Amino acid sequence: MLTKKQIELLRFIHERLSENGVPPSFDEMKDALDLKSKSGIHRLILALEERGFIRRLPNRARALEVIRLPDTQVPRAGRQRFAPSVIEGDLGRVKPPAPVAVDHTRTVAIPVMGRIAAGTPISAIQNRSHTVEISPDFLSHGEHYALEVRGDSMIEAGIFDGDLVVIRKQETADSGDIVVALVDEEEATLKRLRKRGASVALEAANPNYETRIFGPDRVRVQGKLVSLVRRY
Repeated sequence: MLTKKQIELLRFIHERLSENGVPPSFDEMKDALDLKSKSGIHRLILALEERGFIRRLPNRARALEVIRLPDTQVPRAGRQRFAPSVIEGDLGRVKPPAPVAVDHTRTVAIPVMGRIAAGTPISAIQNRSHTVEISPDFLSHGEHYALEVRGDSMIEAGIFDGDLVVIRKQETADSGDIVVALVDEEEATLKRLRKRGASVALEAANPNYETRIFGPDRVRVQGKLVSLVRRY
């Protein structure tokens, strides 16, 4: 059963897209539900996802799929049934996928290489600790490794303390990608990469953290975020 606020948010997203094809932004959702902070919207989004009403699309920038409406939702006149729609909004580039049944006969063992900071950088990645079984549906081509997240600087991208991020090994990334960045060859952090002329910015997804800007010779990309694992 959904709460009143969860129903209001789901209805608001669906109606805005149905009316003009333009989805609401994170701020518009907050204002529509009369909430004081965007963190409240984020919690509602997670609750709707866990209950199977929406699904975050992997490898799609800021995308949601509305799977169904509550049984009490009355369809608009002239609409025979509800059809899922893709919603592009300001919800963060990478979000955790909806829980799915994992076929253990076709999983891939990914090495967990330690912890990564989503906050003030901690020690660089050092050792392999164990492995985690991941469905190939949540992987891309190439070699992968996983890291346990520590910190809260990426919460508005749907990445929380204790999450396990799956990283594809690569040394380059596009501006806007969430990457594992090694700073000065000694400090590793998980941030959104922004290219600003000859400089490189490591951008948090939490207003409590400042964007850090470095010369290109001080930052080395060690991989790009492709998936996320969360245990409850």
